[in-house]
Amino acid sequence: MNVLKNMEAVFLAALIVIGGSSYAVAATEKAADNYAAQVSVGMSKVAVVKVSAAR
Repeated sequence: MNVLKNMEAVFLAALIVIGGSSYAVAATEKAADNYAAQVSVGMSKVAVVKVSAAR
C-alpha cells in the first residue's frame, strides 16, 4: 500500500534516470561521429577541418 501512495515519485525518478541515460548515449555517439569526421585517411591526403558557427 505504501508503494501505491508514492507511485508518482517512483515514476518521476524512473523518468529522470531514463532521460539522463538517453542524453548520455546520444552525446557519446555524437562525439564518436565528430571524432571520426576529423581523422585523416592517409599520408597522401590532407585533413580538412570545416569550422562553422551561428552568427
